Amino acid sequence: MTQPAGRRAVLAFASILLAGATSLQAQDLAPRAYVVTPLGSNAVTLAYTYNHGELLFEGTVPITDSTGKLSVPLVSYYRSFGLFGRSANVLAGLPYGVGTFEGKVLEQERSIYRSGLFDSVFRVSVNLVGGPAMSLPQMRQWRQKTLLGVSVKVVAPTGQYDPTKLINLGSNRWTFKPELGFSRAFGGHWELDAYGSVFLFTENPEFFSRNEFVPGTQAQTQDPIGAVELHLSYDVRPRFWVSLDANFWYGGKTSLNGVENPNTLQKNSRIGITAAFPVTRHQSLKVSYAQGAYIRFGGDYRIVSAAWQYSWIDKPKTKP
Repeated sequence: MTQPAGRRAVLAFASILLAGATSLQAQDLAPRAYVVTPLGSNAVTLAYTYNHGELLFEGTVPITDSTGKLSVPLVSYYRSFGLFGRSANVLAGLPYGVGTFEGKVLEQERSIYRSGLFDSVFRVSVNLVGGPAMSLPQMRQWRQKTLLGVSVKVVAPTGQYDPTKLINLGSNRWTFKPELGFSRAFGGHWELDAYGSVFLFTENPEFFSRNEFVPGTQAQTQDPIGAVELHLSYDVRPRFWVSLDANFWYGGKTSLNGVENPNTLQKNSRIGITAAFPVTRHQSLKVSYAQGAYIRFGGDYRIVSAAWQYSWIDKPKTKP
């Protein structure tokens, strides 16, 4: 393999893997994301997600047999509050990643191992229709019908990042995901959720730079990704529910130093199933599985996740 050919192949591998890493964010399936909780609700969650699958290039670059294995433990904190009389909440999460990525570049085997912090995640959500701010006694008298909410998810560039390396767990850029969410309860036990969102990315000013392939620096940008998400869930009994999940996302072409790579367009969808059930009054478990329904380009991951949650509600303040 000549040096120019090797350089082009590795740069192509880098841009493709970036798209694959971004599609991992878009693959999230989150049923009941706009559920209303009493004022002063708190929850600490410990989760573990295992991602394993292929990276699909559709023959656009000389890369074959590419796979990824990624384990992601995560700790997060959730709190609900009132905002102008509406139910609102904030969530902060800190993920850690351990993964191996393998593939043949021009028939030469390449394998990369990474371990470290992912970018931290923050989300603020407000119910605009059907979700008033309520205390626990008020919540007990309330029944959900139709909810309409908005949220903004922010992924901050706090993860492990080395611009000289091909693959990083951090992204060295900000990601913003504004979303509109709809939820409708019907039939006594059923709930339908539908979300529409867009992923917006800032520039990475040092993408795969200052190494043997790229002696200087190069800036990477990415087009927005539009996504829709659907969930149909059934309440087996209080706090015990099962959901069928699906999503579709489109967009996300990447550019290096202003030169667009049209081969990085993502047009993919996933399906999955989620179940959540109580363990004690304050503890619950949630498990899920998802896989690609139609993956044209990017990461075709099978995703298994398990989460333990401890929740509590602030005690009412006593009047002096």
